[in-house]
Amino acid sequence: MTDPSPPPEGAAILDRLHAALTRYVILPSAEAVDAAVLWIAATHAQPAWTYAARLVIKAPEKRCGKSRLLDVVDGTCYRPLMTVNASTPAIYRSIGTDDPPTILLDEADTIFGGKQAEANEDLRGLLNAGHQRGRPTIRWNQQKQQVEQIQTFAMAALAGIGSMPDTIEDRAVVIKMRRRTAAERVAPFRQRRDGPALRQLAADLNAWLRGNMIELEAAIPAMPLEDRAADTWEPLIAVADLAGGNWPERARSAALALNAAREGDVEYSDRLRLLIDCRTVFGDLDAIPSTVLLDRLKNLPEAPWAEFNGTGLTAMKLGVLLREYEIASENIRFPPPVGRIKGFHRACFTDAWERYCPAVDPVEVTGPDKPYQPYQADVSAAHPRYGLLRAVRPEPYQEEAGTA
Repeated sequence: MTDPSPPPEGAAILDRLHAALTRYVILPSAEAVDAAVLWIAATHAQPAWTYAARLVIKAPEKRCGKSRLLDVVDGTCYRPLMTVNASTPAIYRSIGTDDPPTILLDEADTIFGGKQAEANEDLRGLLNAGHQRGRPTIRWNQQKQQVEQIQTFAMAALAGIGSMPDTIEDRAVVIKMRRRTAAERVAPFRQRRDGPALRQLAADLNAWLRGNMIELEAAIPAMPLEDRAADTWEPLIAVADLAGGNWPERARSAALALNAAREGDVEYSDRLRLLIDCRTVFGDLDAIPSTVLLDRLKNLPEAPWAEFNGTGLTAMKLGVLLREYEIASENIRFPPPVGRIKGFHRACFTDAWERYCPAVDPVEVTGPDKPYQPYQADVSAAHPRYGLLRAVRPEPYQEEAGTA
């Protein structure tokens, strides 16, 4: 019986990095460990990439290991530039090369949270622009009396409590840390003692990846994701494909798992939340009065519309929020006793629902579209807004002479 073949060189190096990470840090899942390993490796091949993935390390509370994970990233990534409170101009100047350092921002919640958020909009813009190569910032150099371009492209990791700005997380591999239980053990990390071994690992990563830059630049990996998520994960999966062994499969599993977790954890804008909730309250109706739509929105459990802007969602604000999706109310003839009033056709929403909203669970679909129509019983007293009534299809509406 022969011994199994040793893993390829790249896979062996990634395995060593995986062992180093799990020695010092407890991550929330095996996929999160693989993602962190591949992100660190990808920093050593930045010149090969079109997109520079961000790594967001966040936690709900203190002492969840986010700073320790950033310590290991600092020890193993390419040219780490660790900072807690650097100025935006200083970061711009540090990046401005064809082979930039890896930016590491600890305590990022103090930069982008609370009153500091507005003051650091330039830094957020830098991190957003630097996700893609060829997005320089343009500044006027007063001393030289000329316009100059400053490069923004660089890999960057951010660690902090709570979520980062959505525009950053949308460009990031997001790892949500948890506090260790009493049964979970890690080795203590000391920079003087453990740092040299990590830097040797970084040197091995660099030698391997820089020796395969032509292949990495030409790589077109098969992606399990689409759009910006695919752009973000492409460097990591290209590294995994180069490494071989079981890393290609692990990389794609990590991409799917972490992207699904991020989408489930995302905070929607008011506009998108409204669009999703309109789909919920529309049910299977094909038209609904504006007043009924507002009532149903305000009665949704855990929805913000009953107290929106302090007074509750109004018809005017509803129209303003939906206008960006080219959705507008119109005069619609509903069956008696409702008559002709302002309302919305389902057809006005369907394109926006398909393009912007997360997929609907198939069990929620109960039947074909039906129009809004109250029962023909005396419902005006019991149900003045007809908001909870089932509908049957009315006769097609035809404009009557003299109808307002």
